[in-house]
Amino acid sequence: MRDYSIRAAGPDDLDSARAVMLDTVYRDFGTGYVPRWHGDIIDPAAAYLAPARHTLLVALDPDDPGGRTVVATAALDSRGPAHPPNPRALAERYPSGETAQLRRVYVRPEHRRRGLARRLVDELLAFAAADGGYRAVYLHTDPAVPGAEPFWRSLGKVVHDERETTGGASNVVHFEIPMGR
Repeated sequence: MRDYSIRAAGPDDLDSARAVMLDTVYRDFGTGYVPRWHGDIIDPAAAYLAPARHTLLVALDPDDPGGRTVVATAALDSRGPAHPPNPRALAERYPSGETAQLRRVYVRPEHRRRGLARRLVDELLAFAAADGGYRAVYLHTDPAVPGAEPFWRSLGKVVHDERETTGGASNVVHFEIPMGR
C-alpha cells in the first residue's frame, strides 16, 4: 500500500480538495453541483475549518514531490440530517449538536481500493470521540455510486433505506457508524 499522508486541511489545501469534491459530484453522482446540497464544497473553510467541532481531512498523493496534491477528502460536521428532505424520524434520532455527520468521503478513482477511505473514516471517528460531545455518528449515501453501499455496510449499520419506503422515489441509504469501532 502506498504511504498516503492524511492531515487536517489548511487554507492552502482548499482548492485541491474542492476539485476532488466537484469532480466526484459530477462524475460519480451525475448531479453536478447543486447549491442546496453542496454549498460546503464551494466554501469548505466556512463549513469545516472555522467551526471548532468540524473538520476536513485531506489525503495527499505520495508521488507528488511537493506533497500538495489532494487525492481524497473526508469531512465531519455537527449538523444532523435535516427534515425535509430526510425523514423526520432521522432528524429526531440524530439531532444537530449531538451528531457527528460524515460528509465528502471522496477518493479519486485511481487511488481507490487501497484502504484510503477507511483510514480517513477512522481519523474522523477519532476526531468525533475526542470532541466528547457527540453521541452518534451518522451519514447517508447514494447506493448508485459504485462501492459506496458495501463500504458503509462494512463499517456501520443501516438505520433507514429510502428505497424501501419511497416506492423508488429516493434511493438514499442512511447509516450509523459506531464511534468506538
